[in-house]
Amino acid sequence: MSIMNEIEKDLAMEKFEPTENLKIICMDDITVEKIKWLWNPYIPLGKITILQGDPGLGKTFLATQIAAIVSNGEKFPFDNSDKIKAGNVIFQTAEDGLADTIRARLDDAWANCKRIFAIDEYDKSLTFDDTRLREAIQKIRPKLVVIDPLQAYLGANKDMHRANEIRPVMHRL
Repeated sequence: MSIMNEIEKDLAMEKFEPTENLKIICMDDITVEKIKWLWNPYIPLGKITILQGDPGLGKTFLATQIAAIVSNGEKFPFDNSDKIKAGNVIFQTAEDGLADTIRARLDDAWANCKRIFAIDEYDKSLTFDDTRLREAIQKIRPKLVVIDPLQAYLGANKDMHRANEIRPVMHRL
């Protein structure tokens, strides 16, 4: 074995002690967790999934269909898993009316609207910095949160083209 290989082997086996400013995590100490899916392999539970496309392609329509499936505890298409357990949904939209578009589409999809909620933005617009979103998630315990469109909830002082402004917002989510 070469001297370099011996040094690399010694470093790999060494336990690094944390300092005040530096904490190192060794991947050998990480326990692998299985991903839990809402819709396998499209929407993992507890993760952010972005539905992206040009205007008019049906993103909101698809989101209402997914919300209906969650609200009723149905089986997702193209998924070999069993039916999911029915769950609550938070559906925030800044582009469509709740009465003339969202509720109408949910009704067309046979959604259980008793399980689908929206945070009232009549007096104050909602942003990701707003504590109401966290409070609603804690109270409603949704299986799915739809934010439509994402950029509408970033806040007026955030430029979605600047990663340094968006990364902390997405991290909070």
